Amino acid sequence: MDGNVLLALGLTLFAGLATGIGSALAFFTSRTNTKFLAWSLGFSAGVMIYVSMIEIFVKAKDSLVSEQGETTGYWMTVIGFFAGMAVIALIDKFIPTAGNPHEIKTVEEFHKEPTQEDLERLKKMGIFTALAIAIHNFPEGIATFASAIQDPSLGIAIAIAVAIHNIPEGIAVAVPLYFATGNRKKAFKWSFLSGLSEPVGAIVAWLILMPYLTDTMFGIIFAAVAGIMVFISLDELLPAAQKYDQTHLAIYGVVSGMIVMALSLLLLM
Repeated sequence: MDGNVLLALGLTLFAGLATGIGSALAFFTSRTNTKFLAWSLGFSAGVMIYVSMIEIFVKAKDSLVSEQGETTGYWMTVIGFFAGMAVIALIDKFIPTAGNPHEIKTVEEFHKEPTQEDLERLKKMGIFTALAIAIHNFPEGIATFASAIQDPSLGIAIAIAVAIHNIPEGIAVAVPLYFATGNRKKAFKWSFLSGLSEPVGAIVAWLILMPYLTDTMFGIIFAAVAGIMVFISLDELLPAAQKYDQTHLAIYGVVSGMIVMALSLLLLM
């Protein structure tokens, strides 16, 4: 197996299994550290926005312009960017809030007594929730894999960004599943396993998409990935960070994420 392929698959596995960290935090802490949550969500958004706009979008444009010419290539980059936003927006639109793993939950929700109606509703949502997680994480796995194949340093950056945003997602998955089953181990298992849809996406990309990953296809994928990551940052991470914000911690997290991402990209050059 090619070294780049092995690295790409490993990075998607690392990013996907970060949901297990989130579920572990939910079970082994008694309170949500809202200061840390606000900062870390902002940090994740800063990482995603910086790497998307400064690195991924530019790489997409350069690739498409070199293959398709300046005007056509630039148009394809812009269309791909907003198409990525449209895809993730549609996914979120058709997944109700109750089953959407991008809806941030807090540890304190474990201490609420669910009513019988809550239990019935959450049991019915169990299978749908698992499907929702897979739908959200599958394209992230393809994106991380494709990025790492084309540029390993960029793949590492994207994997870190995805892993950070998967930690609160793991909390969001574990909380409703625990309510539905009353079983911490089962909730942790499903939260942990939900992240496996990302390496599955990478495996699908490796086995099926690899022959079609031309420079033009890479450019389109990169443009769409940039759009997806910016949308997630603006629609999910920043509003959630603001919800738990105290004394501008969220924006400090954003700036910190951008600085760390900028330095890591410089060091990996």
